[in-house]
Amino acid sequence: MSKRALILIDIQNDYFADGKWPLAGMHTAAANAARVLAAARAAGDTVIHVRHEFEAEDAPFFAPGSDGARTHASVLPQADEAVVLKHQVNAFLGTDLKAQLDAAGIEQVTLVGAMSHMCIAAAARASADFGYATTVVHDACATHDQTFDGITVAAAQVHAANMAALAFAYAQVVSTEQYLAG
Repeated sequence: MSKRALILIDIQNDYFADGKWPLAGMHTAAANAARVLAAARAAGDTVIHVRHEFEAEDAPFFAPGSDGARTHASVLPQADEAVVLKHQVNAFLGTDLKAQLDAAGIEQVTLVGAMSHMCIAAAARASADFGYATTVVHDACATHDQTFDGITVAAAQVHAANMAALAFAYAQVVSTEQYLAG
């Protein structure tokens, strides 16, 4: 049995062009995530899908039960794959994600999804802190522009800064091609 898990985080309809909170490059990220997902399934790795729903009906996106909160068609879970519902940025916080990984004997975690600077960064840090060998497939992740103190930082720079920080101490950060090549 494989000791690896692929965790797909928040690849949900609201993050796509016709959703309530579109991200730069989400279609490309989801296509790459689908390739990583196909490889994980073929290898017999554990696959866990994480979905975010806010608890308030008037949430700006990912409203409970909405089409926008549904998993995108490109990476739909199969019947034997777990789906973890979260209400926080960190997929480990307030969920049974760690318990599921531990029950499956997982030692290596691979992360794909959104948003690079929020949920991916939080999950990667938590994963490493829990002792899992953590990999982030950077081109299977997406984010959007951020503004701070009147300065707008382009999504590509937000993404790059976060991937650089993760690569410095928390995770191996690789491209889809590198990941698929082993």
